[in-house]
Amino acid sequence: MGGLQLRRVTEIGGKRLPFLRWSFLRMAVGMPKLMRDWQVGDGREEALAQHVLATARQGDLDDVIRTIDRFCYEQSFMINVGDEKGEILDAAVRRTDPKLVLELGTYCGYSALRVARAMGTDARLVSVEFNSANAAIARRIWDHAGVGERLTVVVGTLGDGGATAGRLEAEQGFAKGSVDLVFIDHDKNAYLPDLELIVERGWLHPGSVAVADNVKFPGAPKYRAYMRQAEGSEWRSVEHSTHAEYQTLLKDIVMVSDYLGS
Repeated sequence: MGGLQLRRVTEIGGKRLPFLRWSFLRMAVGMPKLMRDWQVGDGREEALAQHVLATARQGDLDDVIRTIDRFCYEQSFMINVGDEKGEILDAAVRRTDPKLVLELGTYCGYSALRVARAMGTDARLVSVEFNSANAAIARRIWDHAGVGERLTVVVGTLGDGGATAGRLEAEQGFAKGSVDLVFIDHDKNAYLPDLELIVERGWLHPGSVAVADNVKFPGAPKYRAYMRQAEGSEWRSVEHSTHAEYQTLLKDIVMVSDYLGS
């Protein structure tokens, strides 16, 4: 099905409706596996990697990003940050001009590509990913885009009792005040405890920025409540009203928070 035909089927009144797409329905059916393993279970993540390597121009970061977006609109719905919310992330990166970015939740590497495009050539991103298969897919896509040397994925989770945090400090140079920007897009229940761990370990400095996706849908209510309570004391936040990825029906919020210090 061509792109125009696909849009006619999945749009009504100018709104992109995800539930009219089979890949969205398949994802909904596989939600328990997705929440447990961070893959839908139908092979779409590996299919994305193969599609990128087969059709996107090697070494062309912009074309790799465009290819992923087209795949997500026209072939399989994916849970990366997407193009609309990605522009909010882009703006936060450009404003912060980070030297070290921490990402929580790599998935297939899309958001890291956007960060790589917006950050300086001397900056680097370290992404923490729970699923080793996702990490391998991201590495392949990053290498194809020509940015693999600036992006690192660490398989693990900050909620593992300190093992992954210790690796970040021992192997990736994480230290007091070293992290300029954090992008949070993983288990919604882990948003707040992982941010608290980051603060407790002293990785942030006044002026560091935290960008959190999916604050409204599927929602991170404890994280949102914490940021509201800390407004003006430890954090200063802006809630950007937007839509969940690759559609215009479901509303979402991307929260961009400047760290003031504790």
